[in-house]
Formats: sequence, C-alpha cells, structure tokens
Amino acid sequence: MKSRTVPQQKLQTALAEVRQVYVDLAQRPTQRNCVRKTECCHFKLTGRTPYLTKGEAIVAATAFRATGRKSLPENADGSCPMLQQETGNCLIYEDRPFGCRTHFCAAAGGPIARREVLDLIRRLEDIDLALTENGPRPLQNAVADVLEEI
Repeated sequence: MKSRTVPQQKLQTALAEVRQVYVDLAQRPTQRNCVRKTECCHFKLTGRTPYLTKGEAIVAATAFRATGRKSLPENADGSCPMLQQETGNCLIYEDRPFGCRTHFCAAAGGPIARREVLDLIRRLEDIDLALTENGPRPLQNAVADVLEEI
C-alpha cells in the first residue's frame, strides 16, 4: 500500500514528538543495560520484528538517510536492515524505534512491561493517527515507505 506524502510541517512535528517520547522513556527508572549483542536484531532467529508507527518510521528513515544511504538493504539472514553487517552496529542506534528500546533481550534486562510504558505507547499511537491512521507496521515496510516519501 502506497503511503501519502507527509507535509513538511507535520513531518517536523512528528520527529520532535517521537524523539520526546524516546527522551521520556530514557528518564524512566526502568533498569536497562543494552550491551549491543545484536541478538534481538536478527528477526528471523528471534521470530520478532519491531512494528513502527508512522512517526517512528519517520525518525528511523531520517536517521538512516543521514548515514548517506537511500534504500534499505535486504539481508538474506533475516537481520534488521539497520544492522551494519560489517561491524554489527546499529546504523541508527540513537534514533532506534521504541520496540528496540523496550525489547525482550534478556541481556538488556528483559522486556519492559507494557503497563509501565502504556502512556508512551499511546502517545506514539496518537502521533500515528495524526499522520496516517494506518497503525504500526513491520520495521522494514514502514521505513521503506517513508524513505520513498522524504
């Protein structure tokens, strides 16, 4: 499904609002310790792919584009297209999606309970409604569509 182009002002507002959600999450007392083992970045292995709202996809695509890349690679091993194969680093770590920040990785402290971040999830959903009303989509699809729009 082809997404409509987001007006520049809405895009900038969404970027700011999503980044504020990420800041607010980081300020929560929830103990997290991502050691960047990247096991969670291998979607085919884990069977879990993050779903992004439109606002999160805009943040991720903007960060990805800032690396000089224009389109997402297709990784045959089923890993995240944001995972740099040569180094194992996330290309957009500082702007990684909410699901990557609250993921299930045991090494990072396990999943954050939904009830602890429900207010933040609802804020992301509200941003999504203001932009598209489409709801969350798999990371690869959501980011690829935004890369075509920006």
